[in-house]
Parts: sequence; structure tokens; C-alpha cells
Amino acid sequence: MKLLRQFDLNLLVLFEALISECHVTRAAEKVFLSQSAMSHALNRLRELLDDPLLVRTENGLQPTPRALQMLPQVRQALQLVGRTLEPPAPFDPASSSRTFRIASTDYFETVVFPDWFSQLRQRAPHIQVEIALIAVETASSHLQQGQIDLIVGMEAGQSLPKHLLVEDWISERQTCLSAAANHQIGDQLSLDEYLEQPHILFFDLEGETSSGVDHWLTRLGKTRQPIARATNYTAAARLATHTDALITLPSRMGELFAEMLPLKRVEPPAELPAIDMTIVSHPLYAEDPAIIWLKEEIQAFGQRLIRR
Repeated sequence: MKLLRQFDLNLLVLFEALISECHVTRAAEKVFLSQSAMSHALNRLRELLDDPLLVRTENGLQPTPRALQMLPQVRQALQLVGRTLEPPAPFDPASSSRTFRIASTDYFETVVFPDWFSQLRQRAPHIQVEIALIAVETASSHLQQGQIDLIVGMEAGQSLPKHLLVEDWISERQTCLSAAANHQIGDQLSLDEYLEQPHILFFDLEGETSSGVDHWLTRLGKTRQPIARATNYTAAARLATHTDALITLPSRMGELFAEMLPLKRVEPPAELPAIDMTIVSHPLYAEDPAIIWLKEEIQAFGQRLIRR
């Protein structure tokens, strides 16, 4: 180990050239050095290894037994270092059998995932994707440890460690849902009418019920009237069918629930802001070709989704 700390590893490249060629000039040309620089390197190698390495004979320079013993091991070491330093191979979705793990909101899982994954399987037939719910308290550590690859669908503005990479994904207008049997409410709500209604709110990822809607209302000095709180859109939609309460959610999620459940869509106040969703990743894996590919696929699908 002491010798290794003193050893310039570039000398291994010159050693391989010298012992392979058994000729200082040809070895110098092989590695694009001057003859004098190669001669200096040979002297340095002789000093460090305490061996002449090349000895002049009637047949020219010949390697010593020590040099011949070292040569195949040096070549192997150089090949290993070369492979280690090469950039990662391009990701090939057509042949990969990688399992990706995505932490997501139920918006991504319900609205996006089925269509996106069915299209993805046509080009990446062996890939597997696992979906998990987002948990803010473990999001950073799970990303860092590679237990999840991406967080998709988190509302912009959520509190996250600053070192995580947060990128815009899609922005979607919001809609309201009410029980189809609720005849006390029309098809369009003004802001005052919206605030008069009972509401089902959602816990955010930190256990709070303030959302982008509530932050917007707070800036206006107004609040909603909650009668219940749910952890996901599906539970809230089912609850809405049995009450006179409104739920406010992304438009495509509203369309889906209105088809599946006895719910009707109600236009929210025109000034209600859209919901902005993000993709979160860890800088440790920012150059991973597979993660880059996965993120690009989700981004591209999101752009096609909002153009429909």
C-alpha cells in the first residue's frame, strides 16, 4: 500500500507500452510521448519497482522476469479501470427487465398510470413498474437509497428537502363534484356560492388539510366549510355520493369519478387556480440513463395528456 500511494498510476500505461514493444521509441509513439519523456518514465519505473524491467541484449531490449510477470496483471488492471471509467451504457427499454418504483398520488395512479403503462409496454415489454403512495417523511431517504425512483404528481409547493430535484410536470384546471341527487346546487358556482357549500377536504402529505385551493382562499381572506377530511380522491368521491358536500379535484379525475359513481360535475369559481403537479427525483441518480428515460416518458405522456 505504501508503494501504491507513491505510484503515479499513469506509469502503468507507460509500463504496458514499454514491455509490449521492448523499444523506447516505439513505446513513446504508442502513447504519444517524446522519446526523452519515455526514457524518464522507464527510469522512474525502475526506481519504484527496484528492477531494470528492460535489459539490453544482443537481440535488443528484453523484459526481465519481473516485468513479464507483471505485464498480464497490469493489462488486466488497465482494462478494469478503462471499463470503470466508461460512461454508462445507453438504456435500452426494448430489452430491459428493470423494475421501476414510483411514489405517486392517486391522481397519477388512477388517471395516468393505466394508459401510460399500456403504451409503455409496447416499447418496453419486459419492464415492471411498482406504485407506492407518497410519504413525505420518508421520501428523501427512499429516493436516496434507490427504494423509489421518482415521485410523481405531488402538488407544487409541498415542503421537501431543498437538495431534491423538483420539476414541473403538468398543470390541470380543477373541477367540483357533488352527489347526482343533490338538487340544491347548480352547474356553475360563483366564489360566494362555492364558499357557502360544505366541503370534503384532503389531507396533504404532511397530514395537513391546507391545499393549493386553501392557500389561495387564505390570500383572499376566506375559508371553506369542511364537514369531512379524506386521504385520497377515491374515498372522498364515494363519501360525496352520500352527502351534500363538494369535493374539489383535478378535472380529469372528476371526469372519471362522474362516469363511475352517481356524481355530477359542477363548475367551480372561474378564478379558482389550476393545480400544478411535479416530478421529484434525487440528484444521486440524475445521470442514470434508466431514470432519465423514465422521467422523459412520464413528461412526454403528461404533455400529450394536457393537449387532449
